[in-house]
Amino acid sequence: MFVAELDRSVAFYQELLGLEATSRDGEAALLVSPDGYQLYLRSMGDRAPHFHANIGFQYLIWTAENEEDLQRCERVLRAQWPGVTSTTVDGFRMVEGRGPDGMPVVVTFPGLDKAPRHEILKRIYVW
Repeated sequence: MFVAELDRSVAFYQELLGLEATSRDGEAALLVSPDGYQLYLRSMGDRAPHFHANIGFQYLIWTAENEEDLQRCERVLRAQWPGVTSTTVDGFRMVEGRGPDGMPVVVTFPGLDKAPRHEILKRIYVW
């Protein structure tokens, strides 16, 4: 994920997703979960815009470990951005906020193993 300020983004995604920074240099960091999921962050500076609805990364979507973890993630997102929304659809809850650079971040619970998705939510592809 391209970010404006590496330190700020590393701190945010470590807190939100419980990731550990396992490797880092001046412009990039690798964050890893205990399960082996990886998020690479690369600093592009303040002048690197993220264009909505263009080709490229549009959302970061994560599944919380349990309901308490989802509530914790919601608190972290609300501290970052006041416009957080929470919706329940087909037996799963979806919390959506924004990361430090305005990137939409969605955290859900339960995962696909307990609440299978039967359709793509229109909110993901209808702007």
